[in-house]
Amino acid sequence: MTFAVDTNILLDILLPDVKYKDSSLLLLTNHMKAGRIIISDIVYSELASQFPKEKLLTEFLNDANISLVSLTSEALWISANAWKKYSRTRDKSLQCNCCGKKEIIRCAECHSIITSKQHILSDFIIAGHALIESGTLLTRDRGFYRTYFPELKIVSSL
Repeated sequence: MTFAVDTNILLDILLPDVKYKDSSLLLLTNHMKAGRIIISDIVYSELASQFPKEKLLTEFLNDANISLVSLTSEALWISANAWKKYSRTRDKSLQCNCCGKKEIIRCAECHSIITSKQHILSDFIIAGHALIESGTLLTRDRGFYRTYFPELKIVSSL
């Protein structure tokens, strides 16, 4: 089997994140035993920001047996259509990355709605790539991905 991995899982391990390091490491190692781990060009780019030299990133990926699988036009098309849906249906609520629940947050002082652009196109490209290349994504952002990619199997470290 092949499993795509989201940047957040790898960064939890690399940086390391006190809250998520152990669960993300367990998730990744369990899936490494079960099959091939891949990343998209976007995940590669996001990881590259944490390495001072390309050679070090290449060594990390080789040591971890993680393969870079480039984006296809099919994955990009799926990503663009999901992004379009998100852009059209986005409202002023914030969405929980874990469960997908949406809430409106108001300023305690003036009661204005606090909004944020929660997701960017790269999030959609990571999911579109995972859908086409493996059908499974290892991530912490399960609520968001389940909303816009219901056919993608999400495996979370939470």
